[in-house]
Amino acid sequence: MLASAAFAEIEAVELVFVWSAPVSESLKTPLHDWHVARGGKMVDFAGWRMPVQYGGLVDEHTAVRERAGLFDVSHMGEIRLRGASALANIQRLTVNDASTIEDGQAQYTAMVNDDGGIIDDLLVYRVASDDYLLVVNAGTTGKDYAWIVDRLDGEVEATNESGDWAQIALQGPKAADVLSEIFDEDLGSIAYYRFALSSYGDSPAILSRTGYTGEDGFEIYLAPEHAPSLADQIMTAGEPHGVLPAGLGARDTLRLEAGMMLYGSDMDESRTPIEAKLGWIVKLDKDDFIGRGVLQQQKADGTDERIVAFKAVGRGIPRPGYPLLDAAGEKIGEVTSGTFSPTLREGIGMGYVSSPLAVPDQEIFIEMRGKAIEAVTVKPPFYRRQR
Repeated sequence: MLASAAFAEIEAVELVFVWSAPVSESLKTPLHDWHVARGGKMVDFAGWRMPVQYGGLVDEHTAVRERAGLFDVSHMGEIRLRGASALANIQRLTVNDASTIEDGQAQYTAMVNDDGGIIDDLLVYRVASDDYLLVVNAGTTGKDYAWIVDRLDGEVEATNESGDWAQIALQGPKAADVLSEIFDEDLGSIAYYRFALSSYGDSPAILSRTGYTGEDGFEIYLAPEHAPSLADQIMTAGEPHGVLPAGLGARDTLRLEAGMMLYGSDMDESRTPIEAKLGWIVKLDKDDFIGRGVLQQQKADGTDERIVAFKAVGRGIPRPGYPLLDAAGEKIGEVTSGTFSPTLREGIGMGYVSSPLAVPDQEIFIEMRGKAIEAVTVKPPFYRRQR
């Protein structure tokens, strides 16, 4: 009964995301009409009009876990850095070490401010030694671009190419089978966090293998005018495999099961990579970078709070903003991301708590509608695919 009731609740709820904007101000992706024609329930997200779901969140979530789902991620931003000093600038602007990546490789990283607060988490694609594509979050694209341009130094040029690219993600175990019917590239040769330069409709395209669902899959960057045609081809080729279009709702439950954080919910400029348990991307042994001093001190001394993952033991679904309590009933934090996991059939979430509690197997409580629901902290991810 619990699982059935929870499924009904996550299907019925209209998911609320950060950076929402009035409809009149929302931008539309090249696939907007494609979504509407297929029954997509449109909501405002990060200043964009996006589908939150089609036939049902749980069906879309399950399709990605078992087969494949098509996501429109054209709202993401793309910033190009070209020139002899491109790498030096990326090294100074981001916390990871971009000097270690090769042509055709991507890297997960973050930009932080002088206090170590996360301006954005992003991907750096190395096209060539003097040519990099930075893929940033939709709600922060303008802020990111301004931050970068104001701090460029040397022989480098930054271009906001967000309007030049659409992005379609096909995620799930059948993704390679479907795309192999459309693209000539050997998809098996594109390893995880690698990409290949391609073409579609006589325009440049990029085939990337990163993902935000915990499943295998690809992102296709292509000219906006060709996005509806590619989406149609994917759905046609994917029909025998049971591919479904998927919205923001399934993307959120999938990424949370995979232990992946969402900018604006689980991290922002008030949190550092150390607090967000992203210390593994902070490379202190490279040349100086913005925020290095603060992050070096936090790595050495620790932080008062850190993010933690947890599972609800009692009945209930964690929701963002719900208080987190200790055994004495004192508030120790709040939920930053939470949902009922369609795969695990239990409530899962994340939130910041005092560092001693930010380790696995700690008893905490979630305050839900005036009741304290028992939970236990765990090591993410909640779900790991069979490789």
